[in-house]
Amino acid sequence: MNKSPIMILVGPQLAENIGMSARAMMNCNIEELRLVDPKEDHLSAKAISASSNAEEILYNAKVYSSTKEALADLDFVFAATARHRDQIKPIYNADTAAAESDKLLALGHKCGIMFGCERTGLSNADVSLADAIINIPLNPKHSSLNLSQAVLIIGYEFYKTQIEKPVVHLETNGAQFASKEKLFKFIEHFENLLSECGNYNDQDKKEKLLINLQNIFTRNQMTEQELNTLYGAINYISKKN
Repeated sequence: MNKSPIMILVGPQLAENIGMSARAMMNCNIEELRLVDPKEDHLSAKAISASSNAEEILYNAKVYSSTKEALADLDFVFAATARHRDQIKPIYNADTAAAESDKLLALGHKCGIMFGCERTGLSNADVSLADAIINIPLNPKHSSLNLSQAVLIIGYEFYKTQIEKPVVHLETNGAQFASKEKLFKFIEHFENLLSECGNYNDQDKKEKLLINLQNIFTRNQMTEQELNTLYGAINYISKKN
């Protein structure tokens, strides 16, 4: 069973774009590449170099003489195109197409995503062989993409269906969060330094300032390293003054 959709490049013109498409596929853990009538050798030095260590995909790529031949064993095919085709077909964007292909693959179907050549994209005849169209909504004034960019965008949306949804988290690089005790001692130290300032003797202003300081430092997850940096900075400033 295929775990990912098959990428089909129809009439790619430049070896570099084939290589960069392979790189995009490797980024997204998509393994199978099919080429229809490529104009340059997909195993040339230019293609291998552009693949940036994704040459395994190029070595395993299958070459076909016609689009029909490349699609013959597939159950469902998407055609990636930015142009209006006047054909009656379901139109997906990249993320909905990814969800649909994930569902079809889980049912054991073989899915492919077809991309056209760099200059003109897919022909109407090629699009007519597909079950559905993928349209990536972009700036209407400039919606054309480099071949490998289109492969990467669509491939990445599929990859997102295969991984756990990332959770926003704070990266501390191993630093320990400062305890409330240490944080309160720092604020107390700060307050003692401020006591030397004239405006701090105004009781109303003092109370508001203290509350603001406590809110600033308690709502942020301060690490011990950050707290030590603040200690050093305010001590330096107090000595300079």
